[in-house]
Amino acid sequence: MVRDGARPGEHKYLAVRAYLADLVTSGLAVGDAIPSERSLTEQFGVSRMTVRQAIDALVTEGVLERAQGRGTFVAPPRADFEMRLTTFGEEARRRGLTPGAEVLDAATVPAPPHVAEALDRATGDPVHHVVRLRTADGTPMSIEDSWIPADLVPGLLDDGVPESLYAALRAHDLEPTWGEETITAADGTPDELQRLEMRGTQAVMRTVHRTFGGDAALLYSRTCYRGDRYSVFVPLREARPTLVPGTRPAGTDAGRPVQPGRIPEGSPR
Repeated sequence: MVRDGARPGEHKYLAVRAYLADLVTSGLAVGDAIPSERSLTEQFGVSRMTVRQAIDALVTEGVLERAQGRGTFVAPPRADFEMRLTTFGEEARRRGLTPGAEVLDAATVPAPPHVAEALDRATGDPVHHVVRLRTADGTPMSIEDSWIPADLVPGLLDDGVPESLYAALRAHDLEPTWGEETITAADGTPDELQRLEMRGTQAVMRTVHRTFGGDAALLYSRTCYRGDRYSVFVPLREARPTLVPGTRPAGTDAGRPVQPGRIPEGSPR
């Protein structure tokens, strides 16, 4: 029996999808199970394939999440990943969450070629390398792989990894002023999925980021974000001259370097 209010001609799976979306917004809490596929097929008089199509749509949108062998549940809301030069901790606190970090690796090492190129250094120059698992309210959210030229912040790791790499830069009079970031979607590796405690989906969001102070590269990072916990928010502005990502600033704009992939006020670091 199709629910009251279903519009004539509405695709059957859309009616099921709308019903489930209404349940999430009007009654069910995060972690609650949705009605079983069997009960939904009986309620709407549709096939199980139609019910699964509706559920799949909401899983893709991040409204629901599947737990293998257990069922389908209301997913936690996704964090808006706004393109800004802020730290992970600042972004988490802004959303009322408690940030955390587990250091997976930290050492001063010779820069490999791709890192040296990104930081405008020679291959083999010393760089501080920090890998951290970032959490919000105890939930794993991302894995950050960061490099900072050792000559900019000598002794960065002498007393352990600082809570904020940006704060460490500022302590040496190095102010992050702009950045560039490339975002791609991919499947996580088995190690990433395990560390991020991801179940039911393998989708992750990968970013490659460079932070600059003026025209000097201060930090290079690669981050893997949970695809089921993040959505991207990008403020759009009037078109301005930009460079192809990965190139060096070559000019100025209103007294500032031309900024490839310009980020309006700062990305979680």
